[in-house]
This record gives sequence, structure tokens and C-alpha cells, in this order.
Amino acid sequence: MPTNSSLDLQRFYPDELDMVSIEEDPDEIRLHMLSRSKSFCCPKCGEELRKLHATHHRTVQDLPILGKRVFLDIRVHDFQCQNPICEIGAFSETFHGFLNHYSRMTERLIDFVTILALETSCEASARIMQAMHVKISGDTVIRMLLKRYQTQSHIPCGSHIGVDDFAFKKRHTYGTIIVDENSHIPVAVLEGRDGSALKAWLTQNKQVTTVTRDCASAYAKAVEEILPDCMQIADRFHLHQNLLEAVKSVINSTVPVDIKIPKDAALPYAETAVSDTLVESSKKNV
Repeated sequence: MPTNSSLDLQRFYPDELDMVSIEEDPDEIRLHMLSRSKSFCCPKCGEELRKLHATHHRTVQDLPILGKRVFLDIRVHDFQCQNPICEIGAFSETFHGFLNHYSRMTERLIDFVTILALETSCEASARIMQAMHVKISGDTVIRMLLKRYQTQSHIPCGSHIGVDDFAFKKRHTYGTIIVDENSHIPVAVLEGRDGSALKAWLTQNKQVTTVTRDCASAYAKAVEEILPDCMQIADRFHLHQNLLEAVKSVINSTVPVDIKIPKDAALPYAETAVSDTLVESSKKNV
């Protein structure tokens, strides 16, 4: 039975975008699209915008199609916000999150790249994407991850936290991580481990009443300076580690490293062992 094998590309894109024409060569597909939306919701104040301010072209990269690099040449509208309280007057439409206001890639392509980078690495994900005919570099992936991190919503922090240091690059660059002890969710990642960044963070989070930390003096001084009434608790791992070091120190100072056995004291035991062996062998011969 015959079937229609043509691919309708229009259904893979927002309804507000009309596909005007398609250009294709051996390595690339370029889709020319036109916005037909009549309104746009202001991302700042939430008011519905209907007054057209201007139009402009945007060229963004999208997910590859059949192994070919895809670019979208879109004619988008800028809508003017008439709310006097709103700080910014005009906004470019994003088609319900299909685009964003700054990137040269679609949001679904950015989602794919960031997920791949988190599972592999920035350079590895860039090489994989280039093999898929997506034009990108490792530095671009890093910028994507940083922007995604900066746009994340603020994670609320309770009154009980845990603080510890970690290495971005061992013996070179270190950071500080803060975890909410009630939810066990990291709430902040700070640069350095000298306590200065922790002081700034504690200044903005005065609700903290209990801090679990290691035995580093930098963290102890930072907490005592900013929150003098806060209870500081040494974590169990470092308590066990300190106890082990104390026990080893006592044993090393009390028990000598080499225990010398006198030669005369060992001789009777050797003669008894030889005589027992001779008696056993004689019994077997009889």
C-alpha cells in the first residue's frame, strides 16, 4: 500500500512560526521562517503585549536534521510594553520558550548540549556535537553551563548547614560547598576555602543556627565572626580521623619500633623444638 514519505517540517516548530522557504545543500539546511503572532506576554511584569515595536531577523542554530546542520532564519517581532512600572520597554518574542533573548541557538539544542556536557565534559560534548554537524566549541559549552547556573532559582536554606571544602583542580584551585542538612541539597558553591566567601554568604543568611564543619580554622573563625551565637559541630569523619592520629601518636611514643629478643632467651625454645622433632621421627621409624 503506498504511503506518503514526505516529511512535514512545520509540525516540529511552534505554531506561531510559518515556514516560508527551505534551502538545502549537502551539509546544511536553512529554514526561512516568519512570525505570525499578534501578542506576547511580558517576561518582566507579565502583561500581555499587543503593540508592535519593530521587526528584525534572527539566525539561530537548531538540532540537526538527517545529519545536516540546521539554521533558522526567523523574522521576529519586538513588542512594546506599555506598563509604566516595567523597567524595559520592548521585548523580542521567544515563542513560548523555543528561543531566548540572547543565544544563537534554540533552547532545545542548548538543553541537549548541557545534558551531554554534564554527562561527559565540555570539550568531549563539543567534539560529539561537531561530529553531529552542530557548530560549537568547548568554550561555548562552558558559557552555556554558567548561564544556566546563573539563571537557576534561589534554593532556600534552613537553619542547619554543613560546610566543607573540595578541589576544582587538586593542589591548585579549591572551593567551598554548603549543604542544607535537612534536605541534603547543596545550596551554594563558593570560591576559595579561606573563609572570606563563607563570611559573605553567612552575612546574607543570618537564619543559620548550627554549622557542621571540618576542623579547619578558617571556617571556624568565619562562623564565629559573623554568627557568634551559632553552634559549631565537628563532623564525625574528622573526629574519627583525629582520634586515630592521637592513638597512633601514643602508641608510637610508648611502644618501640624494633623489639629486640635476646639470643640466650631464644636458645632453650629452639633446643626443645629440636628434641620434640627427633622423638616424633623415632616413633615413626619404630
